[in-house]
Amino acid sequence: MKKIVTKFGGSSLADAGQFAKVRSILLMDEARQYVVPSAPGRRFKTDDKVTDLLYKCHRQVENGEDFEETFDLIAARYMDICEELGLKVDISAALDEVHDRIAGGANADYCASRGEYLNGLLLADYMGWRFLDAAQVIRFDDDGALDAELTNTLMAEALADGVPTVVPGFFGAYADGTVHTFSRGGSDITGAIVARAVNAAVYENWTDVSGFLMADPRIVDDPREISVVTYKELRELSYMGASVLHEDAMFPVHKAGIPTNIRNTNDPTHPGTIITLNAPADAKNPTITGIAGRKGFSIVSVEKAMMNSELGFGRKVLAAFEDNGVSFEHLPTGIDTMCVVVAGAALAPVREKVLAQIVASTSPDIITVHDYMSIIATVGRGMVNNCGTAARLFSAMSKAGINVRMIDQGSSELSIIVGVDDADYENTIKAIYNAFVR
Repeated sequence: MKKIVTKFGGSSLADAGQFAKVRSILLMDEARQYVVPSAPGRRFKTDDKVTDLLYKCHRQVENGEDFEETFDLIAARYMDICEELGLKVDISAALDEVHDRIAGGANADYCASRGEYLNGLLLADYMGWRFLDAAQVIRFDDDGALDAELTNTLMAEALADGVPTVVPGFFGAYADGTVHTFSRGGSDITGAIVARAVNAAVYENWTDVSGFLMADPRIVDDPREISVVTYKELRELSYMGASVLHEDAMFPVHKAGIPTNIRNTNDPTHPGTIITLNAPADAKNPTITGIAGRKGFSIVSVEKAMMNSELGFGRKVLAAFEDNGVSFEHLPTGIDTMCVVVAGAALAPVREKVLAQIVASTSPDIITVHDYMSIIATVGRGMVNNCGTAARLFSAMSKAGINVRMIDQGSSELSIIVGVDDADYENTIKAIYNAFVR
């Protein structure tokens, strides 16, 4: 029988009503035998996420403040779910243990991880499934990096018997058992790890949206849904912030060739978006898959005649950024010009040091900085087979009166990246979307 791994986000498990929806989804397909829960999210706009409250408890203890009122809010969330669903698990005892550990000075990772841990206990009891503590099977090395291969081995061994299992997301442990967490949103990674370990047919990531949209709905009115996207395309789009999936969650399932399906807990019949290794061009949108971007970049432009013949020129320029702790984002170049695109916020504190080092090491003819830049990526696996894609894109921008400050297109021809002034960000996305979709 095929195996499906499901992960449910915080909004999907925020209260007893949402738990009931999750149970219904799990029982809808007998292949759904493994589930990864997040901590309870917001029930309404002004509500608190349990993870935020747990971090607050830790800060209060560190500062010598009383955390009882905050912890009472956390306990009430779990007790309410337990009572409304008529569960038998002794969640009160589990809460007491967490309370005592926090009071005793437990580290921030332990405190934050208890949101998923406690929710996992409730869901396992509700489903009548086995509970597997992620700290037993997800391993981090001494530097805090995931030990992917050891984790895969431990997880596969623990789940080899095929018993339906709940594995709480977001955390694992060092070799000595000390709890360590992924970055926020890390339950996505746990789900992907489980999917790889059991060689799942699909990894379902359930949240409060029905997959991906071709553009930000705050900018483009009623953008089309993306039915299928490749992992490479998603990497391009998620880098620009267009993702409901933790970026690191792509690696385990991508490596194993397992498709991911983004689904909506509140609309379970919607097919959502499939993320896969390879896919043909979309018949409805044969050229592009999506458009995404970010504001707040700076472009440092270094000009020098015959720079291409000066050995080590590029290395010296990049060393100025590296030495001052600034990572570059893009690197468009010309014969006598080298442009380095960096996050404006990262450059600002060390701006003069970086520029001074570049001048000292390369003696450029001209060095300029253009701030308040937006970088916008137009991504699509169909672009390589459609002549005139770039012309179409730049024509749309020209008609909208938008000045292109930077162009960067990789050799894969999977995306075209343009830089524009922050003031033109929204209009650029609208112009490109209208040219290819409307």
